[in-house]
Amino acid sequence: MKPKISLGKISYINASPIYYGLDNGLLPDWLTMVPDVPSALNRKIITDQIEISPISAAFYAMNHEKLLLLPDLSISCQGNVLSVICASNYALDDLNQKTVMFSNESASAASFLKMIFSQKQVYPDFKVGPVGDIHKIPRDVDAVMVIGDNALTQPWKERFVHCFDLGGIWHEMTGLPFVFAVWVVRESFAKKYPEQVKEVHDLLLASKKQGYAHIEAVIEAGTQKLNLSHAIVKKYYDLLICDLDPLKIKAMELFLLSLYKQMILDTPARIRFFNP
Repeated sequence: MKPKISLGKISYINASPIYYGLDNGLLPDWLTMVPDVPSALNRKIITDQIEISPISAAFYAMNHEKLLLLPDLSISCQGNVLSVICASNYALDDLNQKTVMFSNESASAASFLKMIFSQKQVYPDFKVGPVGDIHKIPRDVDAVMVIGDNALTQPWKERFVHCFDLGGIWHEMTGLPFVFAVWVVRESFAKKYPEQVKEVHDLLLASKKQGYAHIEAVIEAGTQKLNLSHAIVKKYYDLLICDLDPLKIKAMELFLLSLYKQMILDTPARIRFFNP
């Protein structure tokens, strides 16, 4: 008998192309989708509440000994991404000892921002707080890091002088893509149920294929959800990449190494893939 499997689902529109098929008829009765923000999915997979999930790349690095990557699935960009920004009243080099606030929703973006500042030898005062609503950000905050749908929908340039796109910054630094999120399975579960994990992986790939075959429907759903123009949502999906090719694996390896060199990770992280 097949085990019941819980599959995490990012609640932002960035993962919509990958879940299109599952949202439109491919979902079997033994597979349950669990929508949530990235930080909650990170927590749920490591506490055995879900078996397979997208998680932030930095969280994978922090837990690489317990998790395996699913091939050819990611949320990545080659340059600007629009949905991972640092909105600031100062240039990045001028944020030393200034207050930079971020939410706890994305381990990758927060770690990446800290890494950028560390390389620039800039040391802000980091705080965790409410950055999802532009009207609730305290007046004494000098910069915020915002991810996901909130980065796309709120008028950040009305409150801050600059909006830095972290995907663009990484590309300027390295010439490489940036991998924000990856799909993983708990290794203990994969060893026990390799065929079922393969079946979920095949479903995700088929679902993604359907998503890109029906990208206009994905764009329309995004415009309805976020109340944005078709042009903006189309541009966003044009910038997003959802595969995990050798160049993105190389970029991810560089990011993980950088996290270790900046002492954000205690030990070097290895990239390991599920292979039934």
